[in-house]
Amino acid sequence: MSAYDAVLPAPMCRLGARFTGDALTRLDFLPSDAAPSSRIDSRARQLNVELDAYWQDPGHVFDLLYVPLGTPFQLRVWHTLMGIPPGRPTTYGGLAAQLGTAARAVGQACGANPLPILIPCHRVVAARGLGGFMHADAGMPLDVKISLLAHERCAD
Repeated sequence: MSAYDAVLPAPMCRLGARFTGDALTRLDFLPSDAAPSSRIDSRARQLNVELDAYWQDPGHVFDLLYVPLGTPFQLRVWHTLMGIPPGRPTTYGGLAAQLGTAARAVGQACGANPLPILIPCHRVVAARGLGGFMHADAGMPLDVKISLLAHERCAD
């Protein structure tokens, strides 16, 4: 059995989706050579439609059931991330000041985000430069962040 209920294409990679019941609970960035699912169920079809709408318009508001699983602090950070508009990234420090916490704690919560794109952790950057993404500061994760920011017209 696959680790994912569906593997969907994306412009810069593949996306592995996991559902619990009808709710999307995880979305992982996978290498571009990961085989997309040949058959997808109605949940994955709806996710694919929503993602296609986002690829067309980065301001698209996702209309599907998704449930991020995390600590109360992580959920607080993730909820705040959802208020960051496309094309207007903020810094870890700015978000930390808004939440009354430390930038490093915000970074850890961003890195633990189980639903990137839907919860736009890529819109949080370092005071100088891009910062990290998915607990990495180089390689595929940072390439994905750069691609998402470019899609939203924010890349340096």
